[in-house]
Amino acid sequence: MPTARETVLAALSARLQPLAALTLRDEVLPERIPAAGLIILRDGQPGEPEVTLSPLRYHYQHRTELEVVVQAGTGRASTFDDLIAGIGSTLEADRTLGGLCDWVEPEAPASVDLPVEGAAALKAAVIAVVLHYTTTGPLA
Repeated sequence: MPTARETVLAALSARLQPLAALTLRDEVLPERIPAAGLIILRDGQPGEPEVTLSPLRYHYQHRTELEVVVQAGTGRASTFDDLIAGIGSTLEADRTLGGLCDWVEPEAPASVDLPVEGAAALKAAVIAVVLHYTTTGPLA
């Protein structure tokens, strides 16, 4: 039986799958970036929980990261913007991931242009996504 942590992370990954970009989880950056872009979900850290008693519950604000990468000779900025907007719309459509967590909270992307020798430049960003969920124990 998977833990609440794994269930929420798997739900987030599944929520991103329908986007046009290739979505991976905790993978290395591939040599080739698909034309529609690439999203890599990093599991991140659950952090220190707030604990309530009677009944005992652990309330996490688990910080994950989405690494978003687009590579294109022309139209890179608009492709990147469309992908970021798609991620936002996807997350806003169901902020509880089907009731698996209390709230999904994406933060604004920190973007950067990365030159690639002999190829089209990359436009990349890291989007922090905070998952608020509750468990019955730190290993549950």
